[in-house]
Amino acid sequence: MTTTPISPLATPFPTLPEVAGVRRGTATAGYKPWTRADVTLLAFDEGTSVAGVTTRSKCPSPEVELCRRHLAWGTARGLVVNAGNSNAFTGITGAEACAKQVAEAANLIGCEPAEVFAASTGVIGVPLPQAKAIAGVRAAHAALGSASWLDVTTAIGTTDTFPKAAAREAMIGGVKVVLVGFIKGSGMIAPDMATMLGFIATDAAIAAPFLQQLLDAANRRTFSCITVDGDTSTSDTVLAFATGKAGHAELEGPDSPGADAFAAALHDLCRELAQLVVRDGEGATRFVEIRVSGAVSDDSAHRIALSIANSPLVKTAIAGGDANWGRVVMAVGKAGEPAERDLLSIRFGGVEVAARGMVVDGYDEAPVAAHLAGQEVEITVDLGLGDGRATVWTSDLTHGYISINADYRS
Repeated sequence: MTTTPISPLATPFPTLPEVAGVRRGTATAGYKPWTRADVTLLAFDEGTSVAGVTTRSKCPSPEVELCRRHLAWGTARGLVVNAGNSNAFTGITGAEACAKQVAEAANLIGCEPAEVFAASTGVIGVPLPQAKAIAGVRAAHAALGSASWLDVTTAIGTTDTFPKAAAREAMIGGVKVVLVGFIKGSGMIAPDMATMLGFIATDAAIAAPFLQQLLDAANRRTFSCITVDGDTSTSDTVLAFATGKAGHAELEGPDSPGADAFAAALHDLCRELAQLVVRDGEGATRFVEIRVSGAVSDDSAHRIALSIANSPLVKTAIAGGDANWGRVVMAVGKAGEPAERDLLSIRFGGVEVAARGMVVDGYDEAPVAAHLAGQEVEITVDLGLGDGRATVWTSDLTHGYISINADYRS
């Protein structure tokens, strides 16, 4: 975790339940000149299924490529996470370091290397130090069972200012199952599955193909609906592990009893985790929800919402508490999606500010300015063209973002 002041949008770390079949350990490899834990190892009992989504960046890290290959097996016994070094754009040296660390974790756990998953986060272009990586995973394995959820959440952070995690419960066939998720992310945040490392563990029994289906669906409406700065990382990874220890009949598809309840819990968990990342946006002082309706399709609404959310002019206006709705009009118009000026309606915090191609009659900026002075901002846009709708979440853009990123490598 960084020494940057805690985000004003931070939320307290929750009390999280244990997940049967999961052991946790952390250690210090020393990827940067610090004494904090920067290697995390999770070990899963036999029979654990896995699903995952990864970045669409054309310059992915070796860890991302390894996860993609290993997901084909559908089973997991281990997860290794490195913080402080993304190992991205590091050629054969980085790929070998990733493979060696995973092989060592597999040897320690007693499984096939294809059952171990890896993720790394930090500076791009610096190869993962192989000796430190192997020593780190050995130390983390020796510490299995000693790390709390807070420990592992803190250990995977980089510029994060507060640890982010959440939990949910669901009933499957009369059996209560738990889901725990922890995540890191603060900058280089943009949809394309979003920019972060996120990990979910549950004691539910779910066939890997169905777990993948559920995670894909949740991702589309949560992690792929956040943006802080419009930049997509080389290392984005979200993995879900289901240990099957709860004791219910395995969920094999949407018709399995309890499947709907689990899907709802997973979606709700992913949404909270995604929003926590936005609340820790680098330099953020406001959490912004943007809702678009009346578009020609949901996809069109999504693209328009992102155009608004990624606009530096919109984001800086929000940072300054400026009710500059004209910048929202600009962002809608530049999105390249169907829109008609004279059908467009814009609201800030429920107050209509513009409609039918102009400012509304009798517009009073005072209540809008009061809304923008708070930490939670809502912008609603209706295009009046169809039934398409989407919601995205973003943060404002402040001098703090520039300060953090101007000094990131120093």
